Amino acid sequence: MQTALIIRIIYALCLLGAGFNHLTTVIEHGLFWDYNNAPIFTRFFWTSLTFLDPLAAILLFFKPRLGLLLTFLIILVDVIHNSWILLSEGRDLFNYMFISQFLFLIFVIFTIRIPWKVNSAQS
Repeated sequence: MQTALIIRIIYALCLLGAGFNHLTTVIEHGLFWDYNNAPIFTRFFWTSLTFLDPLAAILLFFKPRLGLLLTFLIILVDVIHNSWILLSEGRDLFNYMFISQFLFLIFVIFTIRIPWKVNSAQS
């Protein structure tokens, strides 16, 4: 049980850090910034993470299974999307921001079953 809580705390801290990064972008450039002419889906997706990341972090503690599912979906879609953006622009995947996202995805994939099982037993 304690391990599951620690994992959810780690997830929440990562999500809050990412959400903070998106919030600073919104504060600096505005809610409708075009991310230097990025595709419309990319603009919407990156801005939406300003709200989705903290929402997932909150849900991890108030609705854990929903929070776990949202956490997994956010990081999976984020890594797939950012891979596409970086590769389509001919940019390097080996930058600290993308690597940190990829490592968080791997961490979630290998640990999500622990809090998932604990929270299904409590439901």
